[in-house]
Amino acid sequence: MRRLVLLGGGDAHVHLLTEMAREPMPGVQAVLVVPHARRIGSDMVAGWMAGHYSLAQCEIALEPLARAAKVELALSGATAIDVNERTVTLADGRVAEYDVLSIDTESVLDRDAIPGAREHGLFLRPIEHFVQLYERLLALPTDRLLNLVVIGGDAAGFEVSLALQHRFNGHGPERARVCLVTGDGAVLPGFGTAVRERASRLLRRSRVTVFNQRCTEIGNGVVLLDNGARLVCDVPLLTVSAVAPPWLRESALVLDARGFVCTGETLQSTSHGEVFAAGELASRADGELAGSGTSARAGPALAMNLRRKLAGGPLQPWRPKQRSLALLSCGERRAIASWGDWATQGRWVWAWKDWIDRRVVARYAQPAPAVEPALPMAAEQERDAAP
Repeated sequence: MRRLVLLGGGDAHVHLLTEMAREPMPGVQAVLVVPHARRIGSDMVAGWMAGHYSLAQCEIALEPLARAAKVELALSGATAIDVNERTVTLADGRVAEYDVLSIDTESVLDRDAIPGAREHGLFLRPIEHFVQLYERLLALPTDRLLNLVVIGGDAAGFEVSLALQHRFNGHGPERARVCLVTGDGAVLPGFGTAVRERASRLLRRSRVTVFNQRCTEIGNGVVLLDNGARLVCDVPLLTVSAVAPPWLRESALVLDARGFVCTGETLQSTSHGEVFAAGELASRADGELAGSGTSARAGPALAMNLRRKLAGGPLQPWRPKQRSLALLSCGERRAIASWGDWATQGRWVWAWKDWIDRRVVARYAQPAPAVEPALPMAAEQERDAAP
């Protein structure tokens, strides 16, 4: 019996579970290790913050998927990986042994990147923790204006700042002042000029105050910037500095400068062929795009290569597209779409994004029933090995 450990409930692993429900892996004993029994879609968090979705509309229940796939569900986080012994140590003390390990978990935010952030900041990641704390933010007294400062000029920071502005000020009297601290440059670095210009206009029109400075310290009720400015702040929300969790940084896997798993074109670790990685904690050694946003697209390739690795068959390369569609929510029911240097926006883009996001959640709401494999595994291996 071959042992497969799926560490994390990212999009690629969710896809794998649905495939395993339709076509089981003979002779494989699998376990899914996740700290929570649901996955909250990161693409819908800003819409939930703005009040457009209930939390239930944004979540995928992992337990039914695991049960349909005949995969054991271990509700715990990882604390260590021993690549020599091929084990994963869990937070509850259990040890999961593996022949093949697949990693698809969310990154974490560096709580020590900014002095005072650990003590005073509200971090967007882990998402499960954030949604619980955000509910408490919504429940704060409304006898005075709140000062909310979003720190991070990336896509998450842009979406979060507009979601806050809509939720607190889009209906009735103004309840909060929202500021966005972008860092050393303008908002949305890495995006094309057309997207950045649209984003800047939207922020101005929505009355989100933007500071293109770097946050140097967070204190009790204050955010300090590198130009000497002091921003009054009741709640600082941080979206910056995604890093790898300690259990990955302390493993013997070859990692990149950020601490993410270096993978090749088959999604295998460049140092340990029995370890695969996709999504936010993966980094392509060949320079191809990987990381956040690629987990869902990598799902079919990961499922195929895990199946072949466990069966002893040849693996297939996967090359992510160098450009992909980006859809950014804008607080109210509007969104920006971008593809390379092209960009557009409007309510119709929000409707498009809303349809895509709801469709993803609905796709995994009812696991498909298991069916017999169309081709015996031995025959499949012979077919794959044929010239």
